[in-house]
Amino acid sequence: MARRVPIKAKIMILSFGVVLFSIIIAGIIATGKIYEENENKLGEKGLSTGRIVANLPEVQQSLVESEGWYQINPIVNQIRTVNGADYIVVLDANRIRYSHPVEEKLGTVSAGKDEGAAFAEHSYVSKAKGEMGVAIRSFVPIMNKKHEQIGVVVVGNMLPGIASVILSIKSELILIAFLALGFGMIGSWLLARQIKKETFQLEPYEISRLLMERTATFQAMNEGVIAVDLQGKIMIFNDKAKHILDIIDDVIDMSIDEVLSNSKLKEVLTGEQALDREEVTSGRKVLMISRVPISVGEEIVGTVSVFQDRTEVAQMAEELTGVKNFVEALRVQNHESMNRLHTIAGLIQLDQKEKALNYVFDVSQKDEELSGFLSKNVKDYRISGLLISKMKRAKELGIELSINQNSRMERAPQLIDSHDIVLVIGNLIENAFHSFKGLERKERIIEISLIEYEGEFVITAEDNGCGIPMAIQDRVLTRGFTTKGSQGSGLGLYLIKRTIEKGKGEIYLTSHEGEGTSIELVLPMKDGEDERLEDQRFIN
Repeated sequence: MARRVPIKAKIMILSFGVVLFSIIIAGIIATGKIYEENENKLGEKGLSTGRIVANLPEVQQSLVESEGWYQINPIVNQIRTVNGADYIVVLDANRIRYSHPVEEKLGTVSAGKDEGAAFAEHSYVSKAKGEMGVAIRSFVPIMNKKHEQIGVVVVGNMLPGIASVILSIKSELILIAFLALGFGMIGSWLLARQIKKETFQLEPYEISRLLMERTATFQAMNEGVIAVDLQGKIMIFNDKAKHILDIIDDVIDMSIDEVLSNSKLKEVLTGEQALDREEVTSGRKVLMISRVPISVGEEIVGTVSVFQDRTEVAQMAEELTGVKNFVEALRVQNHESMNRLHTIAGLIQLDQKEKALNYVFDVSQKDEELSGFLSKNVKDYRISGLLISKMKRAKELGIELSINQNSRMERAPQLIDSHDIVLVIGNLIENAFHSFKGLERKERIIEISLIEYEGEFVITAEDNGCGIPMAIQDRVLTRGFTTKGSQGSGLGLYLIKRTIEKGKGEIYLTSHEGEGTSIELVLPMKDGEDERLEDQRFIN
């Protein structure tokens, strides 16, 4: 592998190149500007010298005489020397040279191509290239006292070359280049050091590799990963998260509010505090979310949330809970059947056949009444099985558990299912059982009702147990809170609360210490949004 150039060296080389290129461009522009100023300066200087020559009486007088160049040429050469012109040529009206730096050309006709306008009384400057280089030629007409043109003065100044211009300002150029390159190198080094500091001393190829590895890692995870900053902008949203939340488009740099409609889910994902295994429902999915703040130094800049789709696991757990309830029911029923058989056998041994027969009829009738009532009014076998098992269990505990005769359940509310209802009723009854623990009371009564009316499904559990002290009533629904000591998990009422929130319902708790507790759960049969859509379709 080729040796990689460190970022500091790259930045310094790049900055050096930029500064050097800038200096070269600036030098070219400055040289061009100076060259142009010299050209204008020489032109003005030539016009000024030409006017001096044109206004000399000796020149005007000798210009109309035969062989007047003997008088004019010495005078003009003297003026040329004083004004620093390279050459001065005086022409009469017939373009005959009356002055020239080369004496052999005196009296000869000029063949210049840029002199025409000067014989039309115009003063101007032109640029011509000759054997000696580029010359700036200034033309001034010569007028006599009658304001008649009698000739032309041509003043020539050789334009210095580019090399000469550069040499004239070399000291300034060297100083500028030294200062610019020096400060550029120092600034580049400081910039490179700051960039290295902000990138944790990593080189660009290392950052690129880390980014690719991080992206590949996030995409390979079997959990959804979402990271947001403090403003709610999404920084990470892996493919598993899109799959779980049914999102197709790229959502990076979008606001979490634009992507998710579930307010509870958004609240969990954007919170600043750490969170471990919080259960949140999104539609019909159950998500288990853990959230960790993202810190840079001591400053929190966002949060990253990792979550799993626990819907199937939750359903399996609820199925297992249902199976457990049936196993418990069979155990209790087996125990009760053994007691009944012992009672019948005892009556027969005592030759009380009629009482034994009446006992069998009485027990069978009660069981048939309970089974018939549940099969007629509660259509879900899971809930019926749960209620039967709990009633048998209550008898073992010496508690009278009754089901309100107005109870009726045709179907579960729209936002929850029978598994949720099994979870709710089971926890309500178990908490009611616990309320009698250590309580000396002759009548220990629990009443359960499941009633559907006016688009709502209401579950009520009432007992005359120990009740809940007023001081802790506002905490009994929080996760981890329990009054059962080491035997409690603090999840029973919390799971009820989460299930009711999932169904968009309400919980009403009334309790008096030493008298008993009443818990009423009210669930809408339909989602309010779906009802509005149905109403709109009906109206339309």
